[in-house]
Amino acid sequence: MGKAGKRKGAGGGAAARRAQGLPAAAATAAPSVSSNPFEVKVNRQKFHILGRKTRHDVGLPGVTRSKAHRKRIQTLQKEYKEKEKSNVFKDKRFGEYDTKISPEEKMMKRFALEQQKNYEKKNIYNLNEDEDLTHYGHSLADIEKCNDTIDSDSDTEERGILSAELTAAHFGGGGLLSKKAITGKESEEDKKPKSRKELIEEMIAKSKLEKRERQTQRENTLELTEKLNSDWKEVQAFLFHKTPKSERQNQEEKPKPDEYDMIVRELGFEMKAQPSGRMKTEEELAKEEQKRLLQLETDRLRRMCGDEPEKEKKPKHISADDLADGFLLDKDDRRMLSYKDGKLNIDDDKDEEESVEREDSSGDGEESDEEAVTGADDIDSPSDVETEEEVMEVATATGEQKRGRREGSKNEFHMKKQDAKREAAKLEVPYLFAAPESYEQLKAELLGRTTEEQLLVIERIRKSNHPSLAVGNKAKLEKLFEFLLEYVGELARQTPPELKTVDKLVMPLYDLCQMFPKAASNHVKLVLQDATHDMEEILAVKGHAAFPGLDMLIYLKIIAVLFPTSDFWHPVVTPSLVYMSQLLTKCTVTTVQDVVKGLFVCCLFLEYISLSRRFIPELVNFLLGVLYMAIPNKEVQGYTLVHPFASLGKRSDLLVVTDKEDADAWQKQHLPLHIITRSKDDRTGMNHLRLSCLDLCLDLVKRCAVTYGSLPSFSEIMQPIQMLLRTHMPMIRYPHHLQELFDSVLKQLESKGQRCPLVCEKKKPVPLKLFTPKIVKVLEFGRKQESNKKEQERKRLIHKHKREFKGAVREIRKDNQFLARMQLAETMERDSERKRKVKQLFRSLAQQEGDWKAMKRKKF
Repeated sequence: MGKAGKRKGAGGGAAARRAQGLPAAAATAAPSVSSNPFEVKVNRQKFHILGRKTRHDVGLPGVTRSKAHRKRIQTLQKEYKEKEKSNVFKDKRFGEYDTKISPEEKMMKRFALEQQKNYEKKNIYNLNEDEDLTHYGHSLADIEKCNDTIDSDSDTEERGILSAELTAAHFGGGGLLSKKAITGKESEEDKKPKSRKELIEEMIAKSKLEKRERQTQRENTLELTEKLNSDWKEVQAFLFHKTPKSERQNQEEKPKPDEYDMIVRELGFEMKAQPSGRMKTEEELAKEEQKRLLQLETDRLRRMCGDEPEKEKKPKHISADDLADGFLLDKDDRRMLSYKDGKLNIDDDKDEEESVEREDSSGDGEESDEEAVTGADDIDSPSDVETEEEVMEVATATGEQKRGRREGSKNEFHMKKQDAKREAAKLEVPYLFAAPESYEQLKAELLGRTTEEQLLVIERIRKSNHPSLAVGNKAKLEKLFEFLLEYVGELARQTPPELKTVDKLVMPLYDLCQMFPKAASNHVKLVLQDATHDMEEILAVKGHAAFPGLDMLIYLKIIAVLFPTSDFWHPVVTPSLVYMSQLLTKCTVTTVQDVVKGLFVCCLFLEYISLSRRFIPELVNFLLGVLYMAIPNKEVQGYTLVHPFASLGKRSDLLVVTDKEDADAWQKQHLPLHIITRSKDDRTGMNHLRLSCLDLCLDLVKRCAVTYGSLPSFSEIMQPIQMLLRTHMPMIRYPHHLQELFDSVLKQLESKGQRCPLVCEKKKPVPLKLFTPKIVKVLEFGRKQESNKKEQERKRLIHKHKREFKGAVREIRKDNQFLARMQLAETMERDSERKRKVKQLFRSLAQQEGDWKAMKRKKF
């Protein structure tokens, strides 16, 4: 094997040269590459076949890659650099790329051509003086003559520019300026230079003349403006002139706006959609709810202690003459006016204060009258001052007594109000609850409260102990589900049962089940296991068992609400279905209450299978037994009863009604669940209960016919019930409503039980499409031989086109990668150059800043 490998490696160089298409000289030019074993790639074959020529078995990928790179640099890089450039540099130097001419000959020839160009001038008399240099379109020769025109310095458009005259007059050189005549002719006087005084006087006269012209122009503009305003007022009077009614009626009515225009105007006033806030997460909502409940609980505790929270200060009346200097009166009796339902709204406390003030004022008025009378009587007495002092003392004493009496009544009223608030706060449901650690704690929190308060307590327990608020809250709420389940059972076992409260407690149970489905399913499974174990123990001891109590039936009802019943298999629903099947087959029916319990289980069965439509044989058997117990004559039978029903015995006539009067007095009503816990002693009540059970049983049979109507064996399944209803059921004795229900059930069973006969199809069935394999004669391994040479050539061209297309795509991809690398290198170079320049600028600025600071320090 080793020798064969050496021979193959030895011949790899020639094969590589053949694969790359390199000439022998190029291959020998790089002996280091061919001698390097790491540069050689060998494509090994699994099997060696005699007579097969192999290509590309050995290659040099490194050499090929470098060659392609050099080729792209010479072609693609050059094209990329000359991209979007119209000018092309052409080297026209003589003999630059001619290798046959020596450098001395090149230099001599170039010198001769340069001298020839100098002597080949078109104009032999050209002394290189015909060129006219310009600047912004003006000749440089004219600019050097300095023949600039003097502009007026009073021009409003170029205000701020000094004229030549002004500059000459104020900054010297005025005597050197010469005045140009308008006609272009110069006189002898003009040749004389002007003095500074003459120039200033001339400038002042010119400025006054321009000022007068501007004033005249402004006055003309004002006159024209006033004239335009007066003309516009005349025209405006015609525009806003109202035509009389008679003329307006004669005029044509304005066209009504189009529907499209109306819709466009309505869309202009339509409300635009406003962006809504971000939806909060469950943790954020739980924290906000806990904060709110904590604040409410704090307020409740404050009310229990009698501490009133600080009230918000109402806005006081501020007069327009208020100086806002901080001066306050002893008491501000002014009030803000407010209206409610169109009437003046006045607080009760303010009314009381006003009534008290009125009493004080009336008392003061009476006292003042008394003082006037006494003063009138004692005018002639010598001790007028003493009497006045006594009267003032008496008035002060009476005022203090009344004020003390008023304050005492206010304090007493305030104390009563505080006591009422404390009692209300004590009776109020707390806002924060700790999670119960045992069932007794939960029971102590819920007992003695109404249904709404119990729901409120459970809701606040959930919100106060949300799983996102603390680490151990999840386990506490899982225990809460277990305690609530036990509490529901206890409410169902009471006499009478609290079914309304149980109905309201299903919602918190559902919420907890959605939060903790695994823990909830484990608790419910434990309840089902205990119930099944108890029933098995009773069966092992007595041989028969009784139906469970109302609590277990309610548990089965709650399971249908908490968990999905349509699954093929469920860890809670499937055991509950098995348990209900055992109830209908192993529990004996001894009383009418047992019949009611069994019918309740049948209703649960139909609720469980409403979506899955699973066949339950125990359900059909129990309905057949219930109908059998309502038949008085049991001599002839065409069907077989299964346990727990017996064909003969005292319990086989539980639902037989013999009293015609009781049957006529019966009215349709729903069977309440609380009837399971109590029995009706009177005969009429028992007969009505029997008829209600029979009505419910017929209704369940009808529902079973709808549910199982699509089964192929429906007629065999429902055949015993159909025979019993048709031949043995005495419907003449029963009320009219039961007779109508009986007829509808029979029609339903007969319509669902009909079978359609087999009929041949009218159309011939379409046969299935057959895929017959195409047999191709293979003459050579790996190559298909066609019968036609033209077809072979076409396939060969297709194969070649595919191969060339793949190669072109591969080369284009490599070219794009090469260009991307070039662009990246240019970008990096530009960025580095820019960074270098920025750093250089920062260095220069820093150096300037340092020099300036040093100069500043040196100066100060």
